[in-house]
Amino acid sequence: MKDKRFTLRQLNIMVREAIETELPDEYWVEAELSECRENGGHCYMELIEKDERSNIPVARASAKCWRQTWQMVKPYFERTTGQPLHAGIKVLLKVYAQFHEAYGFSWIVSDIDPTYTLGDMARKRQEIIQKLKAEGVFDLQKELQLPMFCQHIAVISSQTAAGYGDFCNQLADNPYGFQFVTQLFPAIMQGEGVEQSIINALERIYDEQFDCVVIIRGGGATSDMSGFDTLALAENVANFPIPIITGIGHDRDESILDMVSHTRVKTPTAAAAFLISHLKEVLDVIDSSQELITRFLSLVKTRQESKLDLFEQRMRTSIDRRFTSESHRIELISEKLKALDPTLLLARGYSITTYNGRAVKDASALPPGTEIETRLARGTIHSITK
Repeated sequence: MKDKRFTLRQLNIMVREAIETELPDEYWVEAELSECRENGGHCYMELIEKDERSNIPVARASAKCWRQTWQMVKPYFERTTGQPLHAGIKVLLKVYAQFHEAYGFSWIVSDIDPTYTLGDMARKRQEIIQKLKAEGVFDLQKELQLPMFCQHIAVISSQTAAGYGDFCNQLADNPYGFQFVTQLFPAIMQGEGVEQSIINALERIYDEQFDCVVIIRGGGATSDMSGFDTLALAENVANFPIPIITGIGHDRDESILDMVSHTRVKTPTAAAAFLISHLKEVLDVIDSSQELITRFLSLVKTRQESKLDLFEQRMRTSIDRRFTSESHRIELISEKLKALDPTLLLARGYSITTYNGRAVKDASALPPGTEIETRLARGTIHSITK
């Protein structure tokens, strides 16, 4: 007797009935998403399991989450984990088996446990943090000094993001009239392209002259933050030679990008406020220093004037003393000169004999026939020597 023949549909119906009989329950399954896409309100997933040592796939399966279920589990998962379902993350799905004679086998997702994904995310984050610390780069940005006059700013953001416009407007309208110069380096700020897009922007900034880099994000989905928690991006930011300020607009725990940056603020406007405040602090220091210098110069001037007054007083006293002393000395000399005045000698009966205007002290020094002159108290006598 020949074997009984079946049509493909008949055979598939048998498979469906066997699966429905042997696998009637729902099961929680751990898996990694290798693909995740939405279409028509439904979510289509490709599940994968890898060998822990070799990382080679050892199991694959397709899974579907129908619209009615997906509309409930999606927002809950994103609110809890802070990110959407995407390729590369691990999930814990509640599934049941379904085989359709026309479309084949698939696991149908009836629930997703976000706490499992949170645990895996936390583990990966911790592994990245530990690796950065082991490399000695985790705190490198914190060691950089923000320039005093931090006014030339490189901005990494989406050009169309509302947050970028808010950031620029806040800088321009600051109440102190500070002047800032910003240059935008456009980047993808949500989705799977975040990591490489920001790294590329940093590479373009590297050869330029900026005081700091501001990475801001505004207007995007707060649930799509996974791109800021990658090792490659963290390493690039940590090793960057100028300070990086992050304002990527989320309220959950810090991303790894926030952790390794120089300064983390919540929003783009907060980043602008930080830069304005920094410059205001510098201005306050300058004003305070100027006031201190003015006070010091005033004090020095007062001290100098006091010293000059004291010096002048001492000089006057010294000059007066010197003048009195010299006056007394001149009086003594004058008295001495008066005592030596020849006219006084003549008045007392003495005479002075001169030859050619010089007093004669020795008569033998005069040759005979020399005309000499003798001055008396009254009159002069002219004589000739023999």
